[in-house]
Amino acid sequence: MQKLPDHFSIILSRTDSIGDVVLTLPMAGYIKQYFPNCKIIFLGRNYTRDVVALTEHVDEFVSWDDVEARKNLKADVILHVFPVKEIAKQAKQNGIKLRVGTKNRLYHWFFCNKLMNLSRKNSELHESQLNIKLLSFLNIPTEVKLEDVKRYYGFTKAEPLAEEWKVLIDKSKTNVILHPKSKGSAREWGLDNFSMLIDTLDKSKFKIFISGTKDEGLLVKPLLEKHKEVVDLTGKLSLQEFISFINTTDALVAASTGPLHIASALGKKAIGLFAPMRPIHPGRWMPVGEKANHLVLNKACDDCRKNNDCHCIREIKAKEVVDLLNK
Repeated sequence: MQKLPDHFSIILSRTDSIGDVVLTLPMAGYIKQYFPNCKIIFLGRNYTRDVVALTEHVDEFVSWDDVEARKNLKADVILHVFPVKEIAKQAKQNGIKLRVGTKNRLYHWFFCNKLMNLSRKNSELHESQLNIKLLSFLNIPTEVKLEDVKRYYGFTKAEPLAEEWKVLIDKSKTNVILHPKSKGSAREWGLDNFSMLIDTLDKSKFKIFISGTKDEGLLVKPLLEKHKEVVDLTGKLSLQEFISFINTTDALVAASTGPLHIASALGKKAIGLFAPMRPIHPGRWMPVGEKANHLVLNKACDDCRKNNDCHCIREIKAKEVVDLLNK
């Protein structure tokens, strides 16, 4: 490997979704453990900026959506955590000296000068562990136990919740957010199951919120109309406000989505609902955090593979979720 400067700068490039970004950020904390004086730059998309801002371990955020920022992208190292051909090409054009990517992308052979042998597809490791594996080029240990990953989030910079939203929190109860939809990124538990969960929860102990985007609010309208006691947050909060709201509540229940991983990284009781199907199974994508947990059926799920309507995830019982919330 090329010798790096004592105070080297490194770009972590991950321009996909919020959940993926959350599970990438422990890399920054892990790097800082060995190289506390290095500069870590996160290359992402505008919509993930507020997520990256949560961690104390990233020194600078650069948006790939900013054309001028792309052209001026500079560092000693770039690591293509999420491979994108245009980013690999731009990094080489910009003269970044050490450009690290995996061998299984043909274009990396043209644009990277350090190729890593890592395949995610058939690995038994969690996504966060696979990300840390990519750091072996720094000649540091990369075997990290999953239960240790939470030490490296560094999510210490959450903004305080504005008073207009804080008044919704009931400090005498467990405040739980239900996030029924996934914008198509995961198999979903179904509105009927969320309705049963709301019916089953003891309202003297739990205050319930429903979250989602404005469009998702239309999709969950039947749930909101049936359960007048829940608080509708859909389409009402910016991402930064939603993060602050999660940080002020106690628990969140969702499928494999960005909010689930945000909640787990913030140390909340995050309960993930999963289908037992590779590569979207919890072994790869479970929430990782101090109070994180997940539910999945112990069975094969091959008959659900060709569509998003997965009966396997829908067979998870509301009582199982209630039991975890009451733990």
